[in-house]
Amino acid sequence: MAESLSAKKWIPLEANPDVMNQFIWGLGVPPDEAECYDVYGLDEELLEMVPKPVLAVLFLFPLTPQNFKLEIIHESCLQVQDPTSTVFFMKQTVGNACGTIDPLHAIGNITSEILVDEGSFLDKFFKSTALMDPMERASFLEKDREMEVAHSVAAAAGDTEVPVNVEDHFICFTCVDGQLYELDGDRSGPISHGASTPSTLLQDAAKVIQKMIQKNPDSMNFNVIAISKRVKGDAP
Repeated sequence: MAESLSAKKWIPLEANPDVMNQFIWGLGVPPDEAECYDVYGLDEELLEMVPKPVLAVLFLFPLTPQNFKLEIIHESCLQVQDPTSTVFFMKQTVGNACGTIDPLHAIGNITSEILVDEGSFLDKFFKSTALMDPMERASFLEKDREMEVAHSVAAAAGDTEVPVNVEDHFICFTCVDGQLYELDGDRSGPISHGASTPSTLLQDAAKVIQKMIQKNPDSMNFNVIAISKRVKGDAP
């Protein structure tokens, strides 16, 4: 998780669908609306095993200081969009909070696809921050005690021991207005990876993720989670 602008640090969330499910459900996404699933591989056969429709993709990858500097340099070559556009985007100012900002990026861009419980944390958060810029949203989150407690509860629910030094980072991919966007609170804004559709989101995100994995060929510390919409007839 990249260096933040604040001295505040939270306990990192585990890249685990069960942890993420309890987290988003507890914040106001009804369990019969959306669920997180492991993506076991990026080849077409394994992608087809993921329940559809996929609304967003969460990606955890190793991030060393050197790699991060290279990515920031490379950002000038990418299609960084105006962060005040129709894409919901927020900066990260709290250390180890990318596991919270990632689901917020996902859900904030799919509110037209799923229902969020009225009066829930997410309902209030998105209404309160709708007219804010990315840094104002980050500041709002940083001061929100309810969110900090929810993050801590979710972090404690993980199966693995909390590492002393965190060198992994979460980002989100989702489709907005026919474009595949990479959403990373450490960037200056949303990054467009070209045309996409809700039906091809998972495959399109997988192509970008494969390129990122190729930059770290010696690491096995990657994890991909899909947030899929529940359809009528899905098992509870």
